[in-house]
Amino acid sequence: MSKKQKTVSLVLGSGGARGLAHIGVIKWLEEHGYVIRSIAGSSMGALVGGIYATGKLDIYEHWVRALRKRDVMQLLDFAYSRAGLFSGDRIIRKLRDMLGETAIEDLSISFTAVATDLDAHREIWLTRGSLFDAIRASMAIPTVFTPVRYQGHLLVDGGLLNPVPIAPTLKDVTDMTVAVSLSGKEEKFTARRKDENDTKKIGNSYQRAIVEFIEGLQARFTRDEPEAGAEINVFDLMSQSYEAMENLITRFKLAAYNLDCLVEIPANACGIFEFYRAEEMIELGYERAQRSFGQGR
Repeated sequence: MSKKQKTVSLVLGSGGARGLAHIGVIKWLEEHGYVIRSIAGSSMGALVGGIYATGKLDIYEHWVRALRKRDVMQLLDFAYSRAGLFSGDRIIRKLRDMLGETAIEDLSISFTAVATDLDAHREIWLTRGSLFDAIRASMAIPTVFTPVRYQGHLLVDGGLLNPVPIAPTLKDVTDMTVAVSLSGKEEKFTARRKDENDTKKIGNSYQRAIVEFIEGLQARFTRDEPEAGAEINVFDLMSQSYEAMENLITRFKLAAYNLDCLVEIPANACGIFEFYRAEEMIELGYERAQRSFGQGR
């Protein structure tokens, strides 16, 4: 690379806990002298990108690396609503307490969170207002998290219409555009780490019942091969249909633009709720960034 630092427009895709790989990509870019001037993100990409734009990604990384399975499950709060299983309020409240409230327009770099406007049937770019309100809207996976009424719009997950939001960066004056897709070709991975007896450590029987329910839901959202002849259930159908649609849209979006670099994270790298695998995902993101820039195997 030349002595002059290259400026980057960074596009961070949606994909649940796989989005922790975004942290590894950012770390690789910074360590190799790239300067991120602009970020656009959908869902988990909006979360990681927004926190990076506050200058506090190291605080979030330290926290998420320490999460265990029971910690993740306890962050998911039942919504008691027909609109979704979880409200997401507990997660956002934790982020606000840990990182402080910030307005998007006050960030030191350009940031866009992409969500889906159910009223207008189109994607919407959130570039002003509360950062964490925008992140919450961008992460509202239909039926999993309740929709968000934000700035007069009923919003859900940005990945529904734009899993890799390149368009918000097209007018940027930067040297290059780097996109990170979490819908890459599936690969074989070693068996995932398990927190043995983690559920048994939860305080009371009510809490354990909630955790066991969510763990059962998590199992339905992982991408393990089903047993031969097994009957598909509603959660399998919902998650597989959503991912099939998201993967197809991702391929169309990536084909429509000329990117300087594309980093792809395999779609089966981890399940959408497996945030307790942060260390693995961050390392994977770093390695795939290195590979994509031609410096890895």
